[in-house]
Amino acid sequence: MRGFVHESHAVRVVLGPGASVAATPGEAERLGLRRLLVVSGPRGTRTARAVADALGDACAGLHPEARMHVPAEVADRAVAEARRTRADGCVAVGGGSAVGLGKMIALRTGLPLIAVPSTYSGSEMTPVWGLTEHGAKRTGRDPSVRPRSVVYDPELTLSLPVALSVTSGINAVAHAAEALYAPDTTPLTSLTAEEGARAMTAALPDLAADPRDLDARGRALYGAWLCGTALGATTMGLHHKLCHVLGGTFGLPHAETHTVVLPYALAFNAPAAPAAMTALGRALGTDDVPYALWDLAGRLGAPRSLAALGLTEADLPVAAREATGRAYPNPRAAGPDDVQDLLRAAYAGDRPHVRP
Repeated sequence: MRGFVHESHAVRVVLGPGASVAATPGEAERLGLRRLLVVSGPRGTRTARAVADALGDACAGLHPEARMHVPAEVADRAVAEARRTRADGCVAVGGGSAVGLGKMIALRTGLPLIAVPSTYSGSEMTPVWGLTEHGAKRTGRDPSVRPRSVVYDPELTLSLPVALSVTSGINAVAHAAEALYAPDTTPLTSLTAEEGARAMTAALPDLAADPRDLDARGRALYGAWLCGTALGATTMGLHHKLCHVLGGTFGLPHAETHTVVLPYALAFNAPAAPAAMTALGRALGTDDVPYALWDLAGRLGAPRSLAALGLTEADLPVAAREATGRAYPNPRAAGPDDVQDLLRAAYAGDRPHVRP
């Protein structure tokens, strides 16, 4: 048993069908909040409005302007709206874009945040914020952006298309994977990550077979909760760095990028992270984790190549330089040539292979 330091951060979690409307007002009341700004993306306005209506007089306004990767100008407008409405709290309803925007409001204003996720990324359980400015995405960690309450409602995810459900779920598995080999992982974090990966990868095929299966969608939310919790307690590595570069610099879609890159990042890191690969192997029931994730994505109709997401071959060396421009923890050292080879394999979408 090697030494470790584990620090717990309490987040109240409510999971149940109908909880987005039934439980959110009670969570606001419990926190003593009386003027909440509800934020969402444009496509999530209908759901966000239902939450806003449930809040009644406690809703200070609805701001449906969240965008992928949280552009700086979008964050500026949302913060200004929170101040204009004299909000004393924020409710983020939707996927990672909405939660990310809620986090920026919390970071800049100190307002408490309630998250009502409609996807499976798990970012609502982390103190990690992201902002894209001048073509680059930067991230940071601050306890103030961690939601005070998270309300998981399987019914809220019924409208999430199968393709996005799958990529969102594999995005959550990426959180668990990097938590397992993070330098600051702990026994509790590792158990949480392994169970999260198991729950998510078991739920996704059932969800794809029957998109109306509330049990499968509930199990996916359970997996998202655990995967996000694991990431929230640890430090991100090569996989997340690559996805932040590809999303912030080249505008690639968030969940799909995680889905494509993860098998190749794991294939690269596998020789230096045997314990993490063993844990993921138990979770997925395989002795070849990179292939199993690549195969799962393909079987469920998710993209397998960066080329399919719009990246060009000319972008590969640029992305490799960006990704290696700053130091970050990773179990295996990765220079520009290593990262470019990884990205080239992900660009082609070929079956990933573990190489020493």
